[in-house]
Amino acid sequence: QVQLVESGGGLVQAGGSLRLSCAASGSISRLNAMGWFRQAPGKQRELVATISSSGTTNYYANSVEGRFTISKDDAKSTLYLHMNNLKPEDTAVYYCHGLQFRPSSEYWGQGTQVTVSS
Repeated sequence: QVQLVESGGGLVQAGGSLRLSCAASGSISRLNAMGWFRQAPGKQRELVATISSSGTTNYYANSVEGRFTISKDDAKSTLYLHMNNLKPEDTAVYYCHGLQFRPSSEYWGQGTQVTVSS
């Protein structure tokens, strides 16, 4: 069992930066992939970025490509999302996610609010 706890959200002006962290209770090295999702009010949860267990394969949604960077530190069991040049449309609750293939399991954090003012 892995528990995920996000932190680092807050209120920032457009053009600003934030770094989200996701601390895991157990080792994240056994997770096959980790990622960040977000959900804005009245909208469905959407995938923002993912990172493979090796850290060599990343995916970014078109809306954040070039502005956000996902990374992880296995030694600290922590996933990060570096967000630059934030826009009001980035306002959402951001969730950390972990995926394990065998046995098939997925884990979610409780979410952290990011609000970008114009």
